[in-house]
Amino acid sequence: MRTFPDDLVRAQLSWSATYRQLADRPGRTELRRRLYLLSAQAFFHPYWQQRRPSPAAWWELRELGRTAGDVSERLPR
Repeated sequence: MRTFPDDLVRAQLSWSATYRQLADRPGRTELRRRLYLLSAQAFFHPYWQQRRPSPAAWWELRELGRTAGDVSERLPR
């Protein structure tokens, strides 16, 4: 398994939690904006400048967000 930078992992965890919140409360503008911001943070993170992201790397990063449990209680609403 790859080792991702902590801030990239936190962005992915926040993305996953925000996505789950948006699924529970569709149409919430603030959640859609947060999801967009977190997507940009993950996609344009400096980690990807050193190595081109493969589909497997994205999958591993997304899995970290899925398997970390529900962190939505710790995120701002």
